[in-house]
Amino acid sequence: IFGWKIAATSSAGQQHIGVTGPIAGRLLAERSYQDGAELLFGDNRMRVAEPEFAFRFGRSLGPTDEPYSVHEVLDAVSSLHPAIEIPDSRFEDFASAGEAQLIADNACSHEFVIGPAAETEWRAIDLTQHEVHVECIDGDAYAGNGSNVLGDPRVALQWLVNEVTGLGLSIETGQVVTTGTCAEPLEIKPDDEV
Repeated sequence: IFGWKIAATSSAGQQHIGVTGPIAGRLLAERSYQDGAELLFGDNRMRVAEPEFAFRFGRSLGPTDEPYSVHEVLDAVSSLHPAIEIPDSRFEDFASAGEAQLIADNACSHEFVIGPAAETEWRAIDLTQHEVHVECIDGDAYAGNGSNVLGDPRVALQWLVNEVTGLGLSIETGQVVTTGTCAEPLEIKPDDEV
């Protein structure tokens, strides 16, 4: 397991997959790539790229009696990264599959690209207002900001940690949590450069 993801943290993401709230899934190591990677498009049904905030954990967080606060979660984070998720589903009609089916489908986890760690002191930045851009070179482009992710990417991160640890699992040192799309999912096709 490379880490964890949240699907449907924005209204656009919820509409795209037909759910009413966020759902959690795993990021698999064999489907995770570094910036600049070339991915095979394959038979991707969802055909979108999503710009996201990704947080790498410097220490593990395990199950507790009380939910973690945002402060406790952020204290365990070592770095912040820009990321692009390329979700997909085994369901041809994923928008009507339903929440339980999409959770069983690993929250549409497919491929994930993580960028380099932020060099600025990201903890001092208001991530709710931080602009995020995604574009296909010579194609469509979208802009969004951190407020599109459950109102605040840090709140989304806290939600994921409490969801996972509430199931008796842990977020391990070195794992990454990506917090959901900050902009409208960008439609992609084979040979696009995102």
